[in-house]
Amino acid sequence: MGIKVPPIEKIHEAYSAIADDRIILRDTEADVSSSDFTKKYLVKWKDDTYSSNDNASYWKGYLGYPIIAVLMLQGKLSYDEGIAGYFKGINWKKLNTQHKNKYSEAVKQIMEELERSGVDCNRINDEIDKVYKEIEQLAINTKRSSLRPPK
Repeated sequence: MGIKVPPIEKIHEAYSAIADDRIILRDTEADVSSSDFTKKYLVKWKDDTYSSNDNASYWKGYLGYPIIAVLMLQGKLSYDEGIAGYFKGINWKKLNTQHKNKYSEAVKQIMEELERSGVDCNRINDEIDKVYKEIEQLAINTKRSSLRPPK
């Protein structure tokens, strides 16, 4: 079992989900709205086994941003409120579509815009790298959701 490590850019998307208050956390599950609010994903967990019906988790088998965001809210991954605001209000669906789902190019565009605005992107990159290393060391399992991704 274990986990399949996601592209690092999914951490930026998880920050957005939390910053935009798109997560409703309950005892053993959470609803996570997409960045354009057109879809709602269901993250479930029991003990240390997680599942989600977002496309990345369901089809690709790696941790999608909904699970990463939930793990942040549960304190199993770091979350730095000081950088969260930089990812507020980003329509990831639109941005990723513009970049033909090359997530690194979408994040590069955001980071370049932040840098032009005078933001210390080194601090952001350091924090994202820290979370990525934590994901690589996570002692959790994932399984495929019983729910298909929303259309």
